[in-house]
Amino acid sequence: SKMMRPPIILLKDGTENKQGKGQIVSNINACMVVADSVRTTLGPRGLDKLIVDSKGHTTISNDGATILKLLDIVFPAASTMVDIARSQDAEVGDGTTSVVILAAEILKQMKPFIEDGVHPQLLIRAIGKACEKTLKELANLEIKISGEAELREMLVKCAATTLSSKLVSQERTFFANMIVDAVNTLDAHLPLNMIGIKKVNGGNLHESRLVKGVAFQKAFSYAGFEMQPKKYTGVKVALLNVELELKAEKENAEMRLTNVSDFQAVVDAEWNILYDKLQKIADSGANVVLSKLPIGDVATQWFADRDMFCAGRIPQDDLDRLMAACGGSVLTTVSQIEDSVLGKCGKFYEQQVGSERYNFFEECSKHQACTLLLRGGAEQFIAETERSLHDAIMIVRRAKKNDSIVAGGGAIEMELSRLIRDQARTIEGKDQAFWMAYAQAFEMIPRQLCQNAGLDALDVLNKLRHRHAQGEKWAGIDIHREAVGDNLVACVWEPSIVKRNAITAATEAACLVLSIDQTVKNARSPSGGQMPGLPGM
Repeated sequence: SKMMRPPIILLKDGTENKQGKGQIVSNINACMVVADSVRTTLGPRGLDKLIVDSKGHTTISNDGATILKLLDIVFPAASTMVDIARSQDAEVGDGTTSVVILAAEILKQMKPFIEDGVHPQLLIRAIGKACEKTLKELANLEIKISGEAELREMLVKCAATTLSSKLVSQERTFFANMIVDAVNTLDAHLPLNMIGIKKVNGGNLHESRLVKGVAFQKAFSYAGFEMQPKKYTGVKVALLNVELELKAEKENAEMRLTNVSDFQAVVDAEWNILYDKLQKIADSGANVVLSKLPIGDVATQWFADRDMFCAGRIPQDDLDRLMAACGGSVLTTVSQIEDSVLGKCGKFYEQQVGSERYNFFEECSKHQACTLLLRGGAEQFIAETERSLHDAIMIVRRAKKNDSIVAGGGAIEMELSRLIRDQARTIEGKDQAFWMAYAQAFEMIPRQLCQNAGLDALDVLNKLRHRHAQGEKWAGIDIHREAVGDNLVACVWEPSIVKRNAITAATEAACLVLSIDQTVKNARSPSGGQMPGLPGM
């Protein structure tokens, strides 16, 4: 008789191993669940999420990327959804919710084919081709904007579109103008960190303002500070990375002193070193001295006697912004200090903002940095305002570099959907069905906009399809009027790069999920540590 073969055990006990069709379907379901968590935040009528993390911090947010970052998603395939939201956030800044919804919808449309046994590679190839076609059509549709005044207007509209779905949507024109001004102060590379955002509790949103220059919270200060003037015009700023304090030299070296006069000489030397430094700074003509390191009380008094202002322990990024605004450079020693290395600005003053005192530097010589001072009631509220403004700043930067736009509010999606459908009718074989499904996925964006606003999605989508079929390519949803209208005229504008990035990322993510047909998850090691290879996302 044949001996019974023992089963081959490849993987150690407790390892989960899913594979085949069932695995793809369960991955698709997981991605749809992720999309459900941000689905309702889309659009001007979208709702916000309140997330309480393990430490009890609460965050209120409408930003898809922020929400997904805060959710602890452990399902391996679903973490791709988090990644595309992050990449959209880093690359373009806005459209993070759209990209997740779009990816999940493409997968949802592909699910019946997978269940019917279509090979995933066929689907991947088809939607890859369809995506190429979509991007070509998008390039034909986008509208280029030229001219100085038109460009500014376009930037304001794009910023307002971004802000319309955020908490601050009531104030969107106020903030949109503020952000465009802020981005316009930067140099050609538009570095983000040159726009400082300072949050001050209290007051209301309208008290937020743009400082054309640099503002930061008054640093820790010693006695003698009160006597220093708080207002200058024609300021020269010395930026230091030097400690201006008496250091007990006995800590640095061992000295054997036989008589008192020697000891006195050591003490004097110490004071002289400090006075020497201070004198050099004063001789350079600086009247405001800022240092990253502490400035002690002796130095503070000394400066006060000479009508100079000083502040120590200033954060690095504030110093960087000052350099961008006023020129000058950060010195690590005062031996070479002279007029050319000082920053110059028109005026300096100190002013109370809320409960804090802030130092302001304005009318700077180089003009390549600015500061947004945000006011608002609650801490979470200001934090969310900051996130919203960050999105808008990113959008304005992008729009400034690529000056073409499309109409948002579901208009561009409906038009692309129609164009892919038309293309699909020219394709033979099964591919036609796959293209149709891909086209169908785009309709999810307008449909979700309707659902979030409580409109009848079926009714609105029928109207939209009808209008687009008649050649009104910018017909979209006007949420505030709760009707269908021309969104190009209604100024719901978005930089086309937002859509291009979203479509590419969503399609790639969908292909990635479709191509995974097996997940092997190792059993947890007894120490309870994270297993290597799959970090706890």
